[in-house]
Amino acid sequence: MFVFTLWVMLQTLNDDTPKYRDRVASPGLVIRPNSLNIEFNRSDPLEYGQYVQHLESFLHQYNDSEQAKNDLCMAGQYSEQDGESLKKVCQFKRSLLYSCSGMEDTTFGYAKGQPCVIVKMNRIIGLKPSGDPYINCTSKSVKPLQMQYFPHEGTIDRMYFPYYGKKTHKGYVQPLVAVKLLLKKEDYNSELIVECKVEGSNLKNNDERDKFLGRVTFRVLVTE
Repeated sequence: MFVFTLWVMLQTLNDDTPKYRDRVASPGLVIRPNSLNIEFNRSDPLEYGQYVQHLESFLHQYNDSEQAKNDLCMAGQYSEQDGESLKKVCQFKRSLLYSCSGMEDTTFGYAKGQPCVIVKMNRIIGLKPSGDPYINCTSKSVKPLQMQYFPHEGTIDRMYFPYYGKKTHKGYVQPLVAVKLLLKKEDYNSELIVECKVEGSNLKNNDERDKFLGRVTFRVLVTE
């Protein structure tokens, strides 16, 4: 009887989509390079080389040549494909990150003391954020800090949603936002705290019980 009951329960499960998805309503934010403490001497390639290598490795899947195999989707609209067995993947070319793509500047700004940090949302199956989500970063230190966003204004287009799961949505890549920290000479040798949040939508970013829900905070210290 137990075996039969277990078999019946298994028949209700979908190999592609979890049966219950109500635990996490909003995604967390993470950064690349994969460190919340970015510290280096801009004059020493051995110190910032690990960050450059990690960014280059991470962005390989976003190479324009790889993304050219994917679909050109309609900007501003959800890519809903509930009835399709083969889900299309929307292009996100690394060239959209411009001076943080590693194509113009192979050190991603680290050699110039103006490092790039890439922000991305964790994947959540079925997520369709309302509004027009974008990434906004602020300095939590005493010193103000200028930043530049790629794509423009840190936008996250709705065409990359929803995500249908690893098995069904093969080749899917998350949209990215690159943040270039426009540090000046007077900013060197001082610890800077930067907080990035997803804004402009119904996604949560101020839950005190989860510091990574819709936001991420990291530390930067550049010397010369």
